[in-house]
Amino acid sequence: MKVRKSERRWIITFLSPYIVLFAIFIIVPTILAILLSFTNFNTIQFPKFVGLKNYISLFTTDSVFMQYVLPNTIKFAVLVGPTGYFLAFILAWMLAQIPRIPRTILALIIYSPSMTVGVAMQVIWLTIFSGDKSGYLNSLLLRLGIIDQPIQWLQSPKFLFPTMVVVTLWSSMGVGFLAMLAGVLNTDPEIYEAGYIDGISKRWQEIFYITIPLMRPQMLFGAVMSVVSTFQAGYIGVMLSGSNPTPQYAGQLIVNHIEDFGFMRYEMGYAAAISVVLLIMIWISSKFVWALFLDRD
Repeated sequence: MKVRKSERRWIITFLSPYIVLFAIFIIVPTILAILLSFTNFNTIQFPKFVGLKNYISLFTTDSVFMQYVLPNTIKFAVLVGPTGYFLAFILAWMLAQIPRIPRTILALIIYSPSMTVGVAMQVIWLTIFSGDKSGYLNSLLLRLGIIDQPIQWLQSPKFLFPTMVVVTLWSSMGVGFLAMLAGVLNTDPEIYEAGYIDGISKRWQEIFYITIPLMRPQMLFGAVMSVVSTFQAGYIGVMLSGSNPTPQYAGQLIVNHIEDFGFMRYEMGYAAAISVVLLIMIWISSKFVWALFLDRD
């Protein structure tokens, strides 16, 4: 359809604020990060061009990155991303089966952890996983006779990472969950009736043959949001353990590594190189998700 000149002018007028803000807050910082990744920059002296030295050091001499940070980040993304995505879809589908008022209340309850994770971390999770006898989990296990001594859940390298996964899953019902709920609720009931006529008789058949194919855009959006949020996660381990680096790097993720070099050691060039690697990982994962949910019809 051909757009008239007057309409094109209105389109540009309405889109221009978004384009300007996108350029200022997304494009320009990304380009600057890529340029800084080829420099040695300590925030005081002018950046000095060093070529690929930061990237070579990252993958050849940074043992913390290769032994702890990269494996932790990939393992965290694989565990939290698909699990949180699956839980978001199941909860959205289950909520769509109940009346409107209880559905709205439960949706608000399920969504609220993603908005209050910082407060809840201080009030709930740090109390539950406290390392002394007064911690809820230690107190329960001691009373049941499962353990003899309190466990340092947040300081032990053995338990910190599983705790991070549990807390992140609890707070993972964000925008992706709401998009899936909207997708399930907006599915045309007549399509289900047509499916019943064609022989669909069970709930799982409704989900796989009708619901999922019809809400492909919402599922794609939820998957992309899940990928981005899991790779960007970094505050969980630091907030739980109270330190960066986390104890013996057990919960150290790429974002923590960026903060360590960028804001503690002021090696901005090296931190920029790590952030570019993170950007490439997110881009590859997003392309995989796009290929998975791409409508080929």
